[in-house]
Amino acid sequence: MTIRVCEAMNAPVGRLSDRTVCEANGGVLPRQVLIDADGCPVVDLTLQIAKRFGVPVIILCDTAHQIEREGAQTLVFDKGSDSVDFALVNRVKPGDIVVTQDYGLASMCLAKCARVLNQNGLEYTADNIDALMLRRYENKKLLRAGKHPKGSPKRTKEQDVRFADTLEKILNKKY
Repeated sequence: MTIRVCEAMNAPVGRLSDRTVCEANGGVLPRQVLIDADGCPVVDLTLQIAKRFGVPVIILCDTAHQIEREGAQTLVFDKGSDSVDFALVNRVKPGDIVVTQDYGLASMCLAKCARVLNQNGLEYTADNIDALMLRRYENKKLLRAGKHPKGSPKRTKEQDVRFADTLEKILNKKY
């Protein structure tokens, strides 16, 4: 296996299921936070934390979920399958932070040397993205077979605390 370096992040780059991914941030300052805002419960919390660190926030959503917040730029895209995801991937740069619940989008952003986390504070990495993608595949198989998983439980304060802690660690470079 050839080891390459993500120049923008000064980090080793490895192979993961035929996708190139960065394994570390390497001390690069976050350029911006991009939020896949459709159904995202931490938009306001992300804005509060990013503001404290002076990091700009871009909210990406479709016409069915227009989310406007003071202190953030909002980009609205046509409603359609993955339109917001592709728009976000086309904008993400090495060192950016992406907030998304979508494993497929997370995988694409990792390939572009971004730091990616979900609404519960889980940071997607080269070490966990394959297992998460497999879980998504297995769940879709169950749905096609007519087996519907239980809905998500109500969001808790602890989830907000974990998210805030993870985002602050990334912004503080202590992660």
